[in-house]
Amino acid sequence: MVTMARSRGYRVFQGINAVILTGVVIVTLYPFVNIIARSFSEERYIVTGQVNLLPRGFSLRTYEVVTADPMFWTNYRNTVVYTVVATAIAMVLTTCYAYVLSKKHLKGRTFLIWVAVFTMIFSGGLIPNYVLVNSLGMTNTIWAVVLPNAISVFNLLVMKTFFENLPQELEEAAAIDGLSTYGILWRVVLPLSKAVIATMLLFYAVSFWNSWFTAFLYLNEQELFPVTVYLRNIIAGATGAENAGAVIGEASQVASNIQSVTILLTVLPILAVYPFVQRYFVSGVMLGAVKG
Repeated sequence: MVTMARSRGYRVFQGINAVILTGVVIVTLYPFVNIIARSFSEERYIVTGQVNLLPRGFSLRTYEVVTADPMFWTNYRNTVVYTVVATAIAMVLTTCYAYVLSKKHLKGRTFLIWVAVFTMIFSGGLIPNYVLVNSLGMTNTIWAVVLPNAISVFNLLVMKTFFENLPQELEEAAAIDGLSTYGILWRVVLPLSKAVIATMLLFYAVSFWNSWFTAFLYLNEQELFPVTVYLRNIIAGATGAENAGAVIGEASQVASNIQSVTILLTVLPILAVYPFVQRYFVSGVMLGAVKG
């Protein structure tokens, strides 16, 4: 009887859980599906609020307008370059720092950990950061985008915990075989850390791809902007044109859905990459966040 009661209660729990999660999925997906529908719809249907989940008055005019702009592709290329370079630098620095902090016999280990954690609580502020970047001569260069946020302390702590859970005997055996510290890291530790590395790659890549404020702050030349700043400017321009009732070329004619088109074109690469690293995502976070 107890087993039947538990089984019945568990089925009720599963039903409620399924309903709640289905609602969460619907609420999460609706804005994205709506953006897709708006991007393929005609302006008059969007203005009158007739576009929900399906396009109305199917049109590719806005895609033609956006993709015909050479600056869009220049900024898109910049985003790819910034993301690749910044992610590579961040992964090297984070991995090396996390591996060092995972060694409990390291002198000054606690101090190094608190140096990192301190930056999560306190920061210099916007003006001191700008003065620092400007004084280092990085304004209007790629380094102003890729270096200031090179290490995420959250990612650092996750990787540190993951490295701490690796069997110490493997590293000791590799050291006896004559491998150096870097050899152990490259040939023993990293091959065993594919899950957490893939997870950190995703975290960093998404963060740098979506970042716009750093570039908006430190870059003054339009040819250096990432596509997110292009998106920000085109949305602001379209909104301004709508509010002022102005007619500014072809873009003003599609002001109601040009935001949707640029947003969709911006997120497509991340959506294309995510399925390939998704299988590592949960295991990487769990193994790195929970100490066994």
